[in-house]
Amino acid sequence: MRFTRAGALLAAALMATSLGLTACSSDDGGDADIVTTNAGEPQNPLVPTNTNENMGGRVVDRLYSGLKYYDASGVAHDELAQSIETTDRKNYKITIKPDWKFSDGSPVTAKSFVDAWNYGALGSNAQLQSYVFAPIAGFDEVQAKDAKVQTMSGLKVVDDKTFTVALKQPSIDFETELGYAPFYPLPEAAFKDMKAFGENPIGNGPYKFAKNGAWQHNVQIDLIANPDYKGGRPAKNKGLRFVMYQTFETAYADLLAGNLDTLDVIPDSAMASYQKDLGDRAITKPIAYKAAIGIQTNAPHFGGQEGLLRRRALSMAINREQISQNIFHGLRLPARDFTARTLPGFNENLPGVEALQYNPEEAKKVWAQADAISPWSGTYEIAYNSDGGHQGWIEATANSIKNTLGIEAVGTPYPTFKTIRDAINAKTIGKAFRYGWQGDYPTMLQFLTSQYYSFSEGNNVNYNSPEFDALLNAALAAPTLAESYKIVGQAQALLLKDMVDIPMFDYVAAAGRSDKVKKAELAWNGLFDFEGIEK
Repeated sequence: MRFTRAGALLAAALMATSLGLTACSSDDGGDADIVTTNAGEPQNPLVPTNTNENMGGRVVDRLYSGLKYYDASGVAHDELAQSIETTDRKNYKITIKPDWKFSDGSPVTAKSFVDAWNYGALGSNAQLQSYVFAPIAGFDEVQAKDAKVQTMSGLKVVDDKTFTVALKQPSIDFETELGYAPFYPLPEAAFKDMKAFGENPIGNGPYKFAKNGAWQHNVQIDLIANPDYKGGRPAKNKGLRFVMYQTFETAYADLLAGNLDTLDVIPDSAMASYQKDLGDRAITKPIAYKAAIGIQTNAPHFGGQEGLLRRRALSMAINREQISQNIFHGLRLPARDFTARTLPGFNENLPGVEALQYNPEEAKKVWAQADAISPWSGTYEIAYNSDGGHQGWIEATANSIKNTLGIEAVGTPYPTFKTIRDAINAKTIGKAFRYGWQGDYPTMLQFLTSQYYSFSEGNNVNYNSPEFDALLNAALAAPTLAESYKIVGQAQALLLKDMVDIPMFDYVAAAGRSDKVKKAELAWNGLFDFEGIEK
């Protein structure tokens, strides 16, 4: 789903103090039935096609409903879809259920979907999630600079409840991904001023904004249950308050004090004790979430063959197993690919996977090969967001690199998740950086297309390989899942050969709930099943 802020999925700018948060705890009079949960400042206004990070995503997915939704296990179910018909996985006829409305009372129609998708795909709108529409016929034309058309030829409205989709080629993932945020519908009001709309969004999901101005920037976002919601994930609570913290240590203290109801990231400092602290309120679960270290090819020494050799050497210089045990108490698993081991089709024995294993002698040898192209100079910096609980493992990683390769290596803090994401997206960060990806729907292709397709806005490391793109296209077009998994393996072997970034860890989530909460479960991707939280 999105780039993450923290050790179990990553956040944004957070300005509330513990004292300030206590003042808006879940015990405050009429707020007693509202679930308070940790969050961070979203990077952008809450527009589904422009939200590709976790702090905005966790809110967007509560406000909107799509053709499908994913349950806590990651299984896709029809939500607005009455039927999705296809005989060839290339041409689809989609009929939506009647009598659905947005929270402003306007109807949800076939046009609500088609207009939203066309807006997301249009290149001049510069939406961060536009890549998801690439399989649809006409995408290339609307993405072109100075596009002569504004809408994709593969989308046609038949009537108020029916539209058709024509893809460029068959896709094994298309129907599954229709619960993903960029495929949500939008009301007509959105297109008058999309930025203003994103500050006070009008959705059709299980929750809605509590009021205009419910987003208090850098403090909290308040949602209430939507009484008009007709789908399969109705809220079992009266509302959610997403509280923005400066540190997870502060959030954990509030969880223990009963001032916070749920916390999806236990800080490093409490990993050894949280199960004893929380008892049966502690939650531990393997999830579809990965952490990596990336560096863009415009950074000094990281272009071309020299950059490839340096990334490979750095990867083999990192003792992931030791960091997992010493920092995370075994709640991180050394990466074996570019996705996550909980996903169907995962293969831990890909060709070239030895580059992800600690091998100091080989690391020194490969680093010397890079020096033969251009001698190393300067300090290897790894940027991280201070509000995400990353300092410990980043410093341990830098020390492992320093001790193995004999170079200066340090962690470089950025104050907030938004700050570092803005620099990465602008391609101006100029140094290595930590980043993570939390699944939006449970397939390996979702991880790979979002982060490594040459045209994806989520491609943070400037990877551009026609061969890799072709392999992903072939995996999507495969007639069976088994064949698709085989081609995905070939694509990942190419990523290892090119060493596009440095995969670090798969996550075992550590989370918790307060004694005021009767039920709170983590979903397959590490976020809470927010609709199912009961107080």
